[in-house]
Amino acid sequence: MFEDFFIERLISLRNQKNVSAREMSLAIGQNGSYINRIENRQAFPSMQAFFYICEYLQISPQEFFDKKNPAPGKINQITEEAKKLDDLQLDAVMTIIKALQHKAK
Repeated sequence: MFEDFFIERLISLRNQKNVSAREMSLAIGQNGSYINRIENRQAFPSMQAFFYICEYLQISPQEFFDKKNPAPGKINQITEEAKKLDDLQLDAVMTIIKALQHKAK
């Protein structure tokens, strides 16, 4: 069960970043098939490799395991951009978010 979540989450986050398993493997200093082997249940990362994976995805380990946050990388980007806005702009963004949430119901 835990392994299934981990693998599904890794696949989802990698796809959100729009990178291949090979590209990600090489970027974190592993051989080209490393991430593919994890996603195919042939390997499991060490704690150190997990931290490299999170760093590559630009998320924290906590965000990796947060089931309520399907797109932590995007949320982090939005948060960083929102920090540059003034009060009036933030109110406008909040209005848009609430309208989107209302529309989704």
